[in-house]
Amino acid sequence: MDCIFCKIAAKEAKSSVVLENERFIVIKDINPQAPEHMLVITKEHFTTLLDCADKGLLGDMLLMAKEAAKKAGIDESGFRSVINTNEEGGQTVLHLHMHILGGRPLTGRMG
Repeated sequence: MDCIFCKIAAKEAKSSVVLENERFIVIKDINPQAPEHMLVITKEHFTTLLDCADKGLLGDMLLMAKEAAKKAGIDESGFRSVINTNEEGGQTVLHLHMHILGGRPLTGRMG
């Protein structure tokens, strides 16, 4: 297994775990772009959003993002949730994951 996120989900690689359940692990991003920058990572490997047709998993991913934002204390002030897809979409790790960013006003352009 060469996928770093699969290794993190399997506890074969170190990470700063924020939350975890049977389908997801939420970790702190090692290269944060905001004071709070977490990743919601699927434990099952999907290369991109395009490879996942599981509506339940995708809905649960949003609920996990909401829970992570609440735990980080950015739920009331606001946060951004982003899924990058493929190279031109900014995806650098080919494993489905969602970025949760907050802790400051996010005024930058998207794209």
